[in-house]
Amino acid sequence: MADDAPFPPEGNRPNQLFAFVGPAGTGKSQRAQMVASFLEAEYIVDDGLVIHRGQIVCGKSAKSERNQVRAIRRALFEFEDHRRAVAGFFEQARPCTILLISTSEGMAKRIARKLGLPEPCRFLHIEEVATTEEIARARRERTSKGQHVIPVSHVQVRRNFTGKLVGRLRVLWRPKDLYEGEKTIVRPPFNFYGEVHIEPEAIAQLVAHVALMTGQVGKVAQVRVRPEEDQLSVSMDLALEPGSRNFTEVARQVRQRVASSVRYFSGLEVRQVDIQISEVLV
Repeated sequence: MADDAPFPPEGNRPNQLFAFVGPAGTGKSQRAQMVASFLEAEYIVDDGLVIHRGQIVCGKSAKSERNQVRAIRRALFEFEDHRRAVAGFFEQARPCTILLISTSEGMAKRIARKLGLPEPCRFLHIEEVATTEEIARARRERTSKGQHVIPVSHVQVRRNFTGKLVGRLRVLWRPKDLYEGEKTIVRPPFNFYGEVHIEPEAIAQLVAHVALMTGQVGKVAQVRVRPEEDQLSVSMDLALEPGSRNFTEVARQVRQRVASSVRYFSGLEVRQVDIQISEVLV
């Protein structure tokens, strides 16, 4: 009988990832410590921060950004130095269990890929831990007061946050080591300037510009942008010029450049980019 395969060395075991999902302003951060305790998750990833038992151990808060577009990019780890620091932290901490807070399952998967983490093994939705009334109350608080909760201590937030600290919530140790810890209520700087709404026409103009800057693209005949929750689908008709590359290669480059540019400048996820070659210019 063959010997059983040995267990992999401790440092080679993969991290385990859970995702806590719900729309913005529904009270996810307020319940993050409770959910992490329930799942026995050692770390929480929330809006750009890595949190361990109420302490910020890595990252930078999206809520410290001066406008909402930068806040979205920060939360999605679009800044390379930020992404590299957090990915490196979890590589050193491996194996560990992580709770990732996100507005959708697709966004959770995207952040996991960015940080070199496995796909979530379980998605826990806000509706599973909060009542309809509690979610509605959280939404009203966000809309009327522009206040957010960060699941770390007041002192920690003072060191890492540039907006206004409004108050704090304190929950003590519970039986069976259920730790909810201290939470801090903040009003981010970008709330003072109102919400940012990105029109599909603005995305279409960006897409057309990026496509035209690609070699062998002579004309962009039409661009269509279709919003789908927190994602976009883009389709376009192109007129191409003959050159050193075949048209399939040109279309592939346009697709990659459009997707990365839209993500970079808007913070929105691009679900797909469909390209139709409508004309050959000679």
